[in-house]
Amino acid sequence: MESAFKIAMALLLLPAAAGRAAPTVTNIAAGISSTFFIKSDGSLWAMGYNGVGNLGDGTTSDTNRPEQIVSDSVVAVAAGANDSLFVKSDSSLWVMGWNFYGQLGDGTHSSTPGYRPEQILPGGVVAVAAGNYHSLFLKTDGSLWAMGRNDAGQLGNGTFTDTNTPQQIVSNSVIAIAAGFEHSLFLKSGGSLWAMGDNTGGNLGDGTSNATNAPEQIVPSGVVAIAAGSFNHNLFLKSDGSLWAMGANGTGQLGDGTLNNTNRPEQIVPSNVIAIAAGGGHSLFLKSDGSLWGMGDNSAGQLGGTFTKTNQPTQLVSNNVVAVAAAGSHSLFIKSDGSLWTMGDNANGDLGDGFVTGTTHPERIVPLPQPVLAAVLSSKTNVQLFATCEFAGKFSLLLSTNVTLPLAQWTPIQTNSVNNRTFVSNKFNFAATITNVPGSDLQQFYLLQSQ
Repeated sequence: MESAFKIAMALLLLPAAAGRAAPTVTNIAAGISSTFFIKSDGSLWAMGYNGVGNLGDGTTSDTNRPEQIVSDSVVAVAAGANDSLFVKSDSSLWVMGWNFYGQLGDGTHSSTPGYRPEQILPGGVVAVAAGNYHSLFLKTDGSLWAMGRNDAGQLGNGTFTDTNTPQQIVSNSVIAIAAGFEHSLFLKSGGSLWAMGDNTGGNLGDGTSNATNAPEQIVPSGVVAIAAGSFNHNLFLKSDGSLWAMGANGTGQLGDGTLNNTNRPEQIVPSNVIAIAAGGGHSLFLKSDGSLWGMGDNSAGQLGGTFTKTNQPTQLVSNNVVAVAAAGSHSLFIKSDGSLWTMGDNANGDLGDGFVTGTTHPERIVPLPQPVLAAVLSSKTNVQLFATCEFAGKFSLLLSTNVTLPLAQWTPIQTNSVNNRTFVSNKFNFAATITNVPGSDLQQFYLLQSQ
């Protein structure tokens, strides 16, 4: 590039403190329109819908960027339609959000005080699951407990009566739990699969469409993982790595090549599956080679790549994926380096990228992706700088003639807001014009800093 001056560019996006590795993402959970994740330092983060205080940040305002809710010691999290639960390292159970049906289990029907996390039990809890308006948790003694809405028998306590305090459903031997729209699943230590609640789409897999308010055994042994959809389908994984599905299939979420519901478990993939997630009308699973696969509804891009639904398993990411979560219309996954990626609907900020529109392209949310800064000469004394920013917000352009100076000594020369992921010429969404740039004897450095 012909130039009357020398220009050097650098980039800064608030890097981690020197000598300390940045915390990675270890655990994810997806609500209907919200997203939660836990970092390796035990901190709990959230983004998305917060109209009833379900994010636990003390407000009822949605957020489209991750915000820290708890600073440390969180080991498990679950997100429902309008409420959330988490467990700390001392096995205490905490809740936040809407409580109309008593799903928070605090003995009231009121939202959490101050829209902040509220402790329900001081210890003894090891796992949580959140459905549409009901909640499940598992204690260290293997007992299963439930609270909240029970109109379809989803609590499994033999009634159709709601409860706002935890009720014991099974006394021992439970090892895993999952909560769907108005149904629940659990596994016992022998690998048996049990279900209760609504069965409209055949989602319980018992050969009928009849609801049940008591636990019913569906598979006698060999099941190692379960996932309950936000509406009426379920997935489970057997010890031989085979993937099975049952229930509603109107968008192809079962992945059996049809759009037909089934009220009996059917095998979808014969082997090599290691993790599963069930969303609203879509399903995700991981294979042992780290590849991510999906099927079902894709109207919001939740399967990535297109907006076309599929009724057969389709590979979404080829490798390095270690965990998945599926929401109503968005999806999350963690890669082997501890990075968090999202795709799909973003109406309430669920994806955490700061934008207001969704995307079919998987986006890295943690750690922040660094934009590429480029320069184009516009005249002998002016220069234009461009960048591709993959998250929204304010970006400040800083200037220095000495690249070794501390950041505080760099000069801010322009601040622009990036509000749209649509790139100019398919590449840039940040632009700045610098006028009256000195001649070639003075080398200048530019830093793009996220605010």
